[in-house]
Amino acid sequence: MVKKLIPILSLAGVLAAQTPAPKPAAPVKVPAPAGPASAKKSALSKADLEAYVRHLFVWPEGITVDIKDQKPGPMPGYYEVSVRGISGAQMQDEKFYISYDGQRIIRGLVYDIAANPFKPELDKIKTEGQPAFGTPGAPVVIAEFSDYECPYCREQSKSLRDNLLKAFPTEVRLYYFDYPLEQIHPWARPAARAGRCVFKQSASTYWDFHDWIFDKQADINADNLTAKVLEFAKTKSDLDAAQLNSCIESKDTEKEVDRSQLIGQSLSVNQTPTIFVNGRRLGGVSSWPDLKYVIDFEIGYQKTAKNAGEDCGCDVRLPTFGGAAPDAKPGSLQSAPAKKK
Repeated sequence: MVKKLIPILSLAGVLAAQTPAPKPAAPVKVPAPAGPASAKKSALSKADLEAYVRHLFVWPEGITVDIKDQKPGPMPGYYEVSVRGISGAQMQDEKFYISYDGQRIIRGLVYDIAANPFKPELDKIKTEGQPAFGTPGAPVVIAEFSDYECPYCREQSKSLRDNLLKAFPTEVRLYYFDYPLEQIHPWARPAARAGRCVFKQSASTYWDFHDWIFDKQADINADNLTAKVLEFAKTKSDLDAAQLNSCIESKDTEKEVDRSQLIGQSLSVNQTPTIFVNGRRLGGVSSWPDLKYVIDFEIGYQKTAKNAGEDCGCDVRLPTFGGAAPDAKPGSLQSAPAKKK
């Protein structure tokens, strides 16, 4: 059966799968409360909200808290406010719904019973121009966010390449997204750029490159990457090695890699591998039996739901619930005062 996926509760903890190695422990500085206990606090004050969120998630001063401006919420009487905790290359995104009077905070997911629960994720997964294999128009779309230098990604990719088309020859389409973790993998981004250079010459040979570079992962480093890729190119009749070298050296495909990363960041991908099955997030390495179970379930569900896959023809917006708003008038989210030096 499918393993239970446990959400990250704190950036201060260790993230699963492939994330930057922790630095030596330093004394934890606990931020002081925003004001006297007797003072009335408001979640519409960024200072009060930051203090509350830091306490909620045990985020010390070493973690930067970025609070976005409020926007209309999905239910009457509430704003939607996005909060991001940042620690080096690690991020944790949270969404809160704050009452107009600033006295109530709801943390959770808001669903529209008439829509696919994963449609917000599906809307962010832009597949145009991404390497893919499987059947176009399939009822199940898998988006794989991966890093060529990540050993866990090698394990996940091998499982997908070995099993996916054998088990689902017509029902699944997989798209590959580069998500290099540059802070810990020095040749991950150059490898992603090189892969996109191969893809520009031959979409089919790209998958030979994909399998080859994961297979040779232990033999590649930042210094020999280009030479190794050019050796690979000489074994492929549809690759022009000189053209490939020019593409790699000029970094012609930098924007494609950036776009892939930005899509992952919009989905709050914080580990590799991370895959989405019709929008359903599966973080870390998923065993083939578990993944097959999810795909089988989604294939059966989409026979009648038809609200995911490549040809769903659906358009999902943020749900709006009926009913009158409370009497409270909208407040305004106030920026935190500048800290004294």
